[in-house]
Amino acid sequence: MTVVLLLVIGVLTGLTTVLFGFGGGFVTVPVVVWADAAAGPAASTVAVATSSLVMVVNAAVATAATPRPLLTGLRHRLPLLALLGAGGLAGALAAAFAPPRLITWGFVLYLAATLVDVLVRPGFLRPAHDGPAGDRTIAVPAVLGLPIGSLASFLGVGGSVLTVPLLRRSGLPMAAATALANPLTFCISAPACAIFLTTAPAGTGALLLAAGSVDLGAVALLLLGAVPVVVLLRRRPPRITDRVHAWGYIALLALVLTAMLFRLA
Repeated sequence: MTVVLLLVIGVLTGLTTVLFGFGGGFVTVPVVVWADAAAGPAASTVAVATSSLVMVVNAAVATAATPRPLLTGLRHRLPLLALLGAGGLAGALAAAFAPPRLITWGFVLYLAATLVDVLVRPGFLRPAHDGPAGDRTIAVPAVLGLPIGSLASFLGVGGSVLTVPLLRRSGLPMAAATALANPLTFCISAPACAIFLTTAPAGTGALLLAAGSVDLGAVALLLLGAVPVVVLLRRRPPRITDRVHAWGYIALLALVLTAMLFRLA
């Protein structure tokens, strides 16, 4: 049952990577927490660590398949990319030593805050103004790279949950905002993953196959379901209206929040 569930979640992860730029964090963390319950209190840390490796691979595959013109804005944002990576490293170090319940409740509270933000504040469901259509400039201030990277890797949510609303409010359509979120997620997840692969909290000995805090068995199953979907949808992207795309993002946030609250109840 666990194997089938992880494969199915892997497919869903591939869908969210392409459609929402998530890379897998929001979807994989609750499922890995459940699948690795044998790790006890360390299950939350294992879930965040496992999610980081899944996000590295998914984000890399999705970025490689993204049209080059859409990525041109990255060339002038090296300070942002560097600070995202530094934040990812700092957040992973903090997560390796933080109380597991802090990570779990931090994940839930951030989900709830993001959901309220995109529903209440203007500019997400319908962009407040037309953004830069030609060069798809990544309108995220470089100074935010460090806190975004730190929070994302600490909670295991990748970078898209923080960057997609920012990109959206700069005027970008959902298709461009979610596509640009993948390289940003990669910058955060890669250094974070390196830390998780070399640190192991108490309880990971209960896992069948682990490297540091990462459940390699879960990673293999999740990627087996995700990578083919990412490749297929990048070659043949679905046609979705911008407003439906935005509501889909919100619906996924609500679904994952509900799943986490049920687990904690």
